[in-house]
Amino acid sequence: MAETITYLESLQRGLKQVLREDPSTFIMGEDIGAYGGAFKLTDGFLDEFGEDRIIDSPIVETGLVGAAIGAGMAGFKPIVEMQFIDFISCTFNQLTNFAATCHFRWGQNVPIVVRGPSGGGVHAGPFHSQMVESFFLNTPGLKIVVPATVSDVHGMLLGAVADPNPVLFLEQKGLYRTLKEEVQGTPEPIAPGRARIHRPGDRISIITWGAMLHRCTAAAETAQREDGISCEVLDLRSLCPLDLEAIRETVAKTGKVLVIHEDNLTGGAGSEIAARIVEDCFEDLDAPVRRIAALDVPIPYAGTLEDASLPDEKRILEEIRQLSAW
Repeated sequence: MAETITYLESLQRGLKQVLREDPSTFIMGEDIGAYGGAFKLTDGFLDEFGEDRIIDSPIVETGLVGAAIGAGMAGFKPIVEMQFIDFISCTFNQLTNFAATCHFRWGQNVPIVVRGPSGGGVHAGPFHSQMVESFFLNTPGLKIVVPATVSDVHGMLLGAVADPNPVLFLEQKGLYRTLKEEVQGTPEPIAPGRARIHRPGDRISIITWGAMLHRCTAAAETAQREDGISCEVLDLRSLCPLDLEAIRETVAKTGKVLVIHEDNLTGGAGSEIAARIVEDCFEDLDAPVRRIAALDVPIPYAGTLEDASLPDEKRILEEIRQLSAW
């Protein structure tokens, strides 16, 4: 039976599914038990699964990830919640120097998922609004996924938990309760590395991920309606590994590319994607690859300034029109 649920409710269902189906899974995090989490994502989990599997922790992100690594090596599948993904920076050494390298160094898998609310859109300021994918993108051994839709956040969580490698699962908190979708049944697991066409088109390829997917889609619909410009929107879903085949296919189809993301422009994942396109698809291009991203500033507290710092539909539409005229 079909029903309409939010992004947050879909994520809740995914977490409950893995906890019910696999007794080796558990969740660790700050205030996730009795309080139910900062966004009430795990509200009621403690009553259903008990304190051995819904583990409240002190404010010690490094300890959380360190304990999860050990548990993963011992045969468990820990899911670590960062109360806000910004504080994953505290765990950088544990993730990049240790967890990511274990399999390469001595064949030891570290099946952990580190997940948490990411990105802006809620006017929470510089310590609670970052996109952190670029911090980890050049670390071999880590996988990075960013679900953008209600159905994907459930299926991609299943895929992340099933993966034998460390997976960073970046949820868009701005979508938690604002994004709704009709779903039916239980989705299949979506493994890291699988992009999908969100909107077909043949004039311009828009490559994006996370919450920007919806702004890109809105701009593409306006461009089609007002200017007759047909834009294909590719939702990468996974940044590491990249679905290079999907990227090559859309570039070959349109010859013009916009790469759009919420992270800062300089050093963002868009730089790597643009470089891969130029290296692998140069003869397919009819125009330079263009990038749209957040300004190179910390995310401001003031709502008007935050809105001005992030790509919006108007800016994306202007770039679509300019690229179409190239």
